Amino acid sequence: MKYQTTNEWNHFGFQEAYISEIQKVNGGFQFTLDNVTIEPDNSKNRDIRQMRANELYVTIQDAEIERLVEEGYKVYNANGQLMEQYEDRDIAPENYNEILKSLTDGESCIYALEKKDDVYIFTIDASSERTYVLYMKGTRDIEQWNRFLNK
Repeated sequence: MKYQTTNEWNHFGFQEAYISEIQKVNGGFQFTLDNVTIEPDNSKNRDIRQMRANELYVTIQDAEIERLVEEGYKVYNANGQLMEQYEDRDIAPENYNEILKSLTDGESCIYALEKKDDVYIFTIDASSERTYVLYMKGTRDIEQWNRFLNK
């Protein structure tokens, strides 16, 4: 890869980044993302404006999935009356791989990425019209990509 940053996840805009692939690599997880915004304060961005990258690899090292949650939702009728309500549901660890694989269809996108202490929190809008929150503990993040694109 031509460009690489370490622990600069907050110098990227992951909102609306599409997930192409999620794979387990060397004790960590690697996300292949398209449509990632590279912020002006990123150490590799020599422009003073937002740029974009496709095929950007985000690797969370020494990563473990702490929790995967399927967010609940409410169903209303045409009059705005609540008809049904579904609560958040924790996904069982034995189903993690199945859910993660379903998110790599190129249509699921990241709604938000946060970090609290050593836990990365991915909020993902799946193409199945469901939202998942992935809590992944890791020691550091590495971002790699080959070229900058105009936004």
